Amino acid sequence: MESVRGVNVPMYTTLRRTTVVFTMIMEYVLAGQRYTSPIVGSVGLIVLGAFIAGARDLSFDAYGYSIVFLSNITTAIYLATIARIGKSSGLNSFGLMWCNGIVCGPILLLWTFIQGDLKMTLNFPFLLSPGFMAVLLCSCILAFFLNYSIFLNTTLNSALTQTICGNLKDLFTIGLGWMIFGGLPFDLFNVIGQFLGFFGSGLYAYYKLIGK
Repeated sequence: MESVRGVNVPMYTTLRRTTVVFTMIMEYVLAGQRYTSPIVGSVGLIVLGAFIAGARDLSFDAYGYSIVFLSNITTAIYLATIARIGKSSGLNSFGLMWCNGIVCGPILLLWTFIQGDLKMTLNFPFLLSPGFMAVLLCSCILAFFLNYSIFLNTTLNSALTQTICGNLKDLFTIGLGWMIFGGLPFDLFNVIGQFLGFFGSGLYAYYKLIGK
């Protein structure tokens, strides 16, 4: 949320795709996970596509870019930790989500209090409005299923698989970002880079399915 203030949505998606590299590094550090050459090659293709897609981005924002890469690092640590704890503790996805909420809940509550967001929320004039509560409830339900899917996929497969699976939504994010938000004109390099990224994701899925 913080990074998109200085980075347009399509470019944000492109930079986020480099998370796969950080995830591979964290899985090796935390769990000693090694990957075969075809898997590494498909990941390299994804990253190459990301750099080609962003090669002509003229809206460079140092702060926004640094926040995106910080997000990439923390996402990699988060997913690698889920994968390791999920396989070593015996907890299912619901158990992992519960522990995550217990640990993060107080920290987030304190952070919102310090930032003033908690007070702003309590003073929100439509806080108890039926329409607002209905939308908030739907948002919570979607967030629950999103987190459950992330935890389930990460524990059953791997942190790297979860990261690459997230690239599928990029097709819709990039398309909607171009049409609705703008900020990134049509560019052949960007199209080629996006295609390489999706092709690399497809290769990764293929190698995983055939057991390589």
